[in-house]
Amino acid sequence: MIDIHCHLLPGLDDGPKDVSESLRMAQQAVLDGIDTIIATPHHKNGQYNNSKSLIIDKVREMNQRLVEENINLTVMPGQEVRIFGELLEEYRMEEILTLNNGGQYLFIELPSNHVPRYTKKMLYDIQLNGLIPIIVHPERNREIIAEPELLFQLVKDGALTQVTASSITGFFGKTIQKFSMQLIEAELTHFIASDAHNTTNRPFQLAQAYGVIEKKYGIDHVYLFQENAQLLVSGKNVYKEEPQPVKRKKVLGIF
Repeated sequence: MIDIHCHLLPGLDDGPKDVSESLRMAQQAVLDGIDTIIATPHHKNGQYNNSKSLIIDKVREMNQRLVEENINLTVMPGQEVRIFGELLEEYRMEEILTLNNGGQYLFIELPSNHVPRYTKKMLYDIQLNGLIPIIVHPERNREIIAEPELLFQLVKDGALTQVTASSITGFFGKTIQKFSMQLIEAELTHFIASDAHNTTNRPFQLAQAYGVIEKKYGIDHVYLFQENAQLLVSGKNVYKEEPQPVKRKKVLGIF
C-alpha cells in the first residue's frame, strides 16, 4: 500500500521527535502493509515552517537509515501546506513542495474550525498555475461538517480531497466517522491516507480503514482509492466521479 500523507520525518513538526521514533513508525507502517510513504511535514501552519529543500534533504537521510535498518519502506517527499495568501508566490520561490516533487499535486490544509473566505479563489489560482490542489482531512473541519455544500463546490470546481484513515475507523469519534462515509458516498473524496504522527495516539490504521470501506462499499472502492494513490505518486491523472451534494438530515452539534 501507498500512504500519501504521513508525518514520519524526525524533528520537523508534531511527528516523531527523533530518528528512533521515526524508525518505530516505519516498522509499524510495514506491519500495516505499507511499502511507500509520502512524508508531509506541516508548513506555514503558524507553528512549523518546513521548506522544500529541507524536506527533500530529510527524506534522503531517512531513506538511507531505512536501508541501514533493513526496513522495507520507501519515503517520498511532500508537504502539508496550510492555506495562506502568498502560497503561489512561495511556490515560485521554490519553498512549496508538491507531492513526490512531481510538480502536479499539492496538499492544502484548511484551519480546523473554518474555511477561509479566499479558499475558492486560491484553489482556482492554484489550478491556473498547473497544479491540482488536494484538500486534506476535510472531514475534520468544523465548518465543512456543518455546511458540506462548501466542500461540494470546491470539489466541483476541480479540487481533490483526502480523508484520514482514522476518521473512517472511528478513532476521531462517530460524528466524523459518519461524515467520512458520507463524503465517500457523495464522491467527495479521492484518497485515503493515514496522517500518522506516531505509533500511539496517531497511528496508521490504513489497512483497518480499507477493511471498513470494503465491508461497507465493496472491494472495488478499496481498489479505487489504492489505485489513485499509485497514480498520484506516478504523476498521472487520478480517477474521480461526478461529485454529489451530501444528503443527510441536519444534526444539532458538530461534535
